[in-house]
Amino acid sequence: MKTIKKGILILAMLMLILTAYAQKTLPEKITAKVLNAEFIYEIASFRSCHASTVLETDEGILTAWFGGTGEGRPDVCIYTSINKNGKWGSPKMVADGIMNDTLRYPCWNPVLFKKDNGDIILFYKIGPSPREWRGMYKISKDNGKSWSEKVKIPDSFYGPIKDKAVRLKNGTILCPTSIETKENWNIYVETTDQDLKQWRKTKVDNNGFNAIQPTVLFYKGGKIQMLCRSREKRIVETWSKDQGKTWSPVKATILINNNSGIDAVSLDNGLQLLICNPIERGRNKLNILASVDGENWKEIIVLEDQPKGEFSYPAIIKGKDGTIHVTYTYNRVKVKFVHLEILGK
Repeated sequence: MKTIKKGILILAMLMLILTAYAQKTLPEKITAKVLNAEFIYEIASFRSCHASTVLETDEGILTAWFGGTGEGRPDVCIYTSINKNGKWGSPKMVADGIMNDTLRYPCWNPVLFKKDNGDIILFYKIGPSPREWRGMYKISKDNGKSWSEKVKIPDSFYGPIKDKAVRLKNGTILCPTSIETKENWNIYVETTDQDLKQWRKTKVDNNGFNAIQPTVLFYKGGKIQMLCRSREKRIVETWSKDQGKTWSPVKATILINNNSGIDAVSLDNGLQLLICNPIERGRNKLNILASVDGENWKEIIVLEDQPKGEFSYPAIIKGKDGTIHVTYTYNRVKVKFVHLEILGK
């Protein structure tokens, strides 16, 4: 009898452990509530837009994107808008690709980052194509209202290629980046100090995958994960256990990818959020998924799901109040902003 009772007790304990593990890896109760959804602008001086980025400042939400007659055209510039007291300002052109009196290139993929001293960096690229662009940046000391002259990042460095740079524990800025050639796509990591003077590059074993545009997530125990878009119809991943000094070989996740940009953010409670197009073709569906281990993911909200259209290149951050701010391309003509609250965490 004692043996039976002991067996039942052990079985009950195993069930509790399995239940706790399932809850840990599959956050069934996590959902998201839309607090506000709107276009950042209705009318603009440019015809087309893409690749937005978002940052919370001391005065409000700052966004940036590139706009012009069309992606890759010489007139494409970087624009910003500031949301102060619930109202978006008109788009303001803050960077162009003018090189001299006779040469002008398009601008690409802005990325906003706030330094420890409060200065804001606007990373972006200038060049005829992603295979030939060069990394640039500007600095704002007044929460995005004005910007310095452009500064060229040292040769062979680009800064964060699409998704946000992140701060490591020692203050180092980690820039998730990638390079495209005719033969393949490869991700790697750049790091620099807060003054943007000491640039270093860390290789990643891409393991035969064609991947670009990494986004970074942080986990307990100091682990860091990078998730990336790929040509292989899956989001791929690499992990670091030493604060980005070395990375595991890239491998495929279970997550479907349409070879379009993704982004992700880590919350203070350990929850991870990923925003992506969870389809193999098209960009007409955009979702947010949640995880606690980076391997098991659950859809918590569908932001867009239409028969046709493009809802792509998202950016996602957490605000100081714990809410979530998202921007993304809306049919290449507008930038949409969504403010969310995560429930059940």
